[in-house]
Amino acid sequence: MTDLPPAGTTGPPAAVPVDRASGPVPAADPLAVVPPCYGGGSLADVLPSALAVLGVPGAVDLLGLAPGLAGVRRVAVLLVDGLGWYQLPTAARYAPTLTGLAATVGRPLTSGFPSTTPTSLVTLGAGAAPGAHGVLGFTVRVPGTDRVLNHIDWHGDPDPLHWQPVRTQWQRARAAGVAVSVVSRPEYAGSGLTLAANRGGDYRGVGGVDALARTMLAALSAGAGPTLVSGYHPDLDRHGHLSGVDSAPWRIAAAEVDALLARLVDGLPADAALLVTADHGQLDVPAGHRFDLDTDPRLRAGIRVVAGEPRVRYLHVDPGAVDDVVATWSAVLGPAARVCTRAEMVAEGWFGPVAEEHLSRVGDVVVTCRDTYAVLATRSEPPAVSRLVAYHGADTAAEMTVPLLVVRG
Repeated sequence: MTDLPPAGTTGPPAAVPVDRASGPVPAADPLAVVPPCYGGGSLADVLPSALAVLGVPGAVDLLGLAPGLAGVRRVAVLLVDGLGWYQLPTAARYAPTLTGLAATVGRPLTSGFPSTTPTSLVTLGAGAAPGAHGVLGFTVRVPGTDRVLNHIDWHGDPDPLHWQPVRTQWQRARAAGVAVSVVSRPEYAGSGLTLAANRGGDYRGVGGVDALARTMLAALSAGAGPTLVSGYHPDLDRHGHLSGVDSAPWRIAAAEVDALLARLVDGLPADAALLVTADHGQLDVPAGHRFDLDTDPRLRAGIRVVAGEPRVRYLHVDPGAVDDVVATWSAVLGPAARVCTRAEMVAEGWFGPVAEEHLSRVGDVVVTCRDTYAVLATRSEPPAVSRLVAYHGADTAAEMTVPLLVVRG
């Protein structure tokens, strides 16, 4: 799984030295457990390293990008939602540009944990592990309430500036005189997640790969000073969820990603670099590997609030029920999941150091699915969640490992 097919017909990018010995080493088994590599091999390290390349005071080049990017004054960072490292061989037939870049200027990183979009977008934007920024899952319980906050559908309450208190890397760059632009879908403008992840950048709403490429390149070329541009493309993830990895819609989306990359690479100014990464990978979950906590009374016993998502469940339990819930869920799910306490997850470093005010956003009990299993909540979550084909969020290599491609103009 770690060997990439040969490049397609696209010409080679400008050579950038890649230290493949640093950061995570891809596992031979895509279902192997992979811990986050905070501090030198994760999404949290991408923007601090980019800011160091741009000369922002105090920024640390944790990924060692500077030697290969000497003289670069403009950096574009493209995040392709759902483009995991282990999806690259699957995409190869439809994405020759992507394949060539991955084989020549690519290296693996890890996402943070959980390996889910809201957590990863804020991990990238804040340049911090989830325990520091507090966006600790797709959905989390609002402390002191029984309310479950969906970070994708988040508009103002709780206040994003309080809920996510870490200064973003976009804010740091702007304060240092770097021109900062964020290019994403128009409908995401002003959302709680956008403010948590991307505050500090000039937001430019666009739809489609052509507009995304055109707007990113225009922002990258405007002005003569140091420039930082981010772009976000969601369609590969969406089609994976709805139809499955390597489905016909997913293949079309992979080809669109390839066209986007080709345009960006071809249009890079001479003093610019493009960093391409992702928020997580994906894997298909077969029908026979799906538990339903809403139809099994054993899994509902002692549970007050359920959050997280199908691959990682956060269980907030009744007082005194932690041990019973851990024992019951362990017995019912068996080898399909690891069931442990919040304290165990924090002590093992899955979230990085966790701020005191963020601890109770994690469940009293954390259920991390193994292999290709998932835990649904068919009555308490939107029906569309149960109808998905592919999921992510857990700690397998297929979900946790993402690419970093480094190209210079």
